Amino acid sequence: MKNNFKLLLTGLVLLTVFQGCKQKEKKDNLDRFTNNNAQITVDESFRPIVDEELYVFKAIYNDVKPRIIYGPESTVINLLLEDTVRIAILSRDLTKPEYQELATRNLKPIVNRFAIDAVTLIVNQASNDTTITVSDIKKMLNGNTKQDKNIVFDNPNSGLVRYLKELSGNNDLKQKNIYALKSNKDVIKYVSENPNAIGITGFSWLNDPDKDYADAVAKVKIVSVKDDGAKSKSDQYYAPSQNTLALKQYPLTRNLYILNCTGNFGLGMKFAAFISSDRGQRIILKSGLLPDEIPGREINVVSKIKQ
Repeated sequence: MKNNFKLLLTGLVLLTVFQGCKQKEKKDNLDRFTNNNAQITVDESFRPIVDEELYVFKAIYNDVKPRIIYGPESTVINLLLEDTVRIAILSRDLTKPEYQELATRNLKPIVNRFAIDAVTLIVNQASNDTTITVSDIKKMLNGNTKQDKNIVFDNPNSGLVRYLKELSGNNDLKQKNIYALKSNKDVIKYVSENPNAIGITGFSWLNDPDKDYADAVAKVKIVSVKDDGAKSKSDQYYAPSQNTLALKQYPLTRNLYILNCTGNFGLGMKFAAFISSDRGQRIILKSGLLPDEIPGREINVVSKIKQ
């Protein structure tokens, strides 16, 4: 009887230890995904799509509480290089010196492209401008055309402005009719109120806008663009859409990347995996941008047998 009692007691102790280990293991695994101090810095140009991705991500993993820092591209890069954050979303890969800077701290970022955005030109609904060539855009940004229209874009430190500088070969963009505002919303609102304005913004801001600027979106229209410098020399003007992005017809595009420097399968890797998953790519598809991987569609074919 005593031996049976000892065996029972030993079994209960082992069971308690086993349960404690399992709970600790579960907690440790969970903590790797739900660290409340985990931060993600995001180029504010992509706030609409990242907000949508995060909304669904947090609904699925309701214990995950990432802290998001939105800012212009220069701020995103600085936060990453200063090791303030180790997860970033922006519209370019890192440069060689930036990779070398991270390597000094033994950080090896995992970089994944998850979408393609269109840099979009918009005008007031009252404007007669409906088309433009890439050559004319470059001339416009360099002040080599008639300066009777105000050209507006978002924050001067944004990824969009960097893109325009690289496109035009102009590192200043300081012509008297070129203005940097504070955000993409400001650009859309300005163009909606000024018939002689041309705005340059990200495509995601024009698809399914929030209520606070939806009326402004309704008062602007998108300008179609022709790549007159392309080898194909097509005479066709293209408006940004998922089709023209997929077929590489619309010439003003930029990639969206998520960079993870955490070095472990934690929240950063989890979110990157979600964005690249079928569900994450469907959110991008719904937003109007082009997913990096087009989600598949299942079609059930039902055949009727004639009697």
